[in-house]
Amino acid sequence: MRDAVAAAASAVTELVGDRASDWDRAGRLPEDVVRRLGAAGQLTAQIPARYGGPEWSSADSGEFTAHVGSLCSSLRSVMTSQGMAAWTVERLGDPEQASDLLPRLASGGTAAVAFSEPQAGSDLSAIATTVTVDGDTLSLTGRKKWVTAAAYADLFLVVARMGEDGAVVVVPRDAPGVQVRPVADPLGCRAAGHAEVLLDDVRLPLGSLLGGGRQPLSLLVTTALAYGRISVAWGCVGILRACVSAAVDHARSRHQFGRPLGQHQLVARHLADLWTAEQVATRACEYASRRWDENAPDLVTAAVMAKYVSAGHAARGAATAVQVLASAGARDGHLVARAYRDAKLMEIIEGSDEMCQLILADHALSRR
Repeated sequence: MRDAVAAAASAVTELVGDRASDWDRAGRLPEDVVRRLGAAGQLTAQIPARYGGPEWSSADSGEFTAHVGSLCSSLRSVMTSQGMAAWTVERLGDPEQASDLLPRLASGGTAAVAFSEPQAGSDLSAIATTVTVDGDTLSLTGRKKWVTAAAYADLFLVVARMGEDGAVVVVPRDAPGVQVRPVADPLGCRAAGHAEVLLDDVRLPLGSLLGGGRQPLSLLVTTALAYGRISVAWGCVGILRACVSAAVDHARSRHQFGRPLGQHQLVARHLADLWTAEQVATRACEYASRRWDENAPDLVTAAVMAKYVSAGHAARGAATAVQVLASAGARDGHLVARAYRDAKLMEIIEGSDEMCQLILADHALSRR
């Protein structure tokens, strides 16, 4: 399996090349890049082989995710979104739905998960998007915001309220009543295709409800977020690795006061902190992926911890890299400037730092 991961990493390195900054400034990934990775199964590397997927472990998928994250956080964000969609179908869909949707996602089809709303982020009880059933059809109405990869998605997995319960509805992008409005000028991951999705009395077959609907809202969102949090965490490891490389290269080649920058003690301290941050984030992600692969009872908590640790270290580490490079990195388009913006966004998405802290505190309090 490691050979397959190495081959995939080499292929994506060649595919991205030095174009990530151009994509970031343009706010768009080339469609052929997304489709080629999707057709190779590399956007959904954990889909089981019986559905045509690579069936990588979380650990192998994580290392690949980190590599992609070191090249382009926007592309990694699309991978995260696609993986969340596939995981949600695998966990909540019935066998017929899984057999229909997962092979499509493993072979180039694209999807995005839509759960955030103007008044519903961490507060799931505030979700206002509703689905009602009339015979063998359903009607979906609502407004979703900040849907990652929506610009590239063929399908949306929309989390909605179904009476007192919740449901995930599979919505084709071209269904009547669906509008996609791109988010203007996002702070980070500018090419990840963030968009608002408007749903105006969208009529669909009853079979569009994953697993028939009527599941607890908390289960629906936790299912998607567990995968998303590990993926984001590994992406943050990639950001840190890119920052370490850029900062070390600069500290070796830049001379001040007659010696390399890295030999000045205060700069050396920055390099030590940055390398330590990458190592700590890596260990947290390795632990979370190990618990995921073991299907351990604490895998959700491990995912939250990995995301919290990695995002915080990535944000601080990217700031440190900008400090080391100074004016050399303080321009739009430079790797560390892009990392600085992208990493800050990681402290917000898939559960803000504050929500992660509350979850981890509850876990600590519940232990004997």
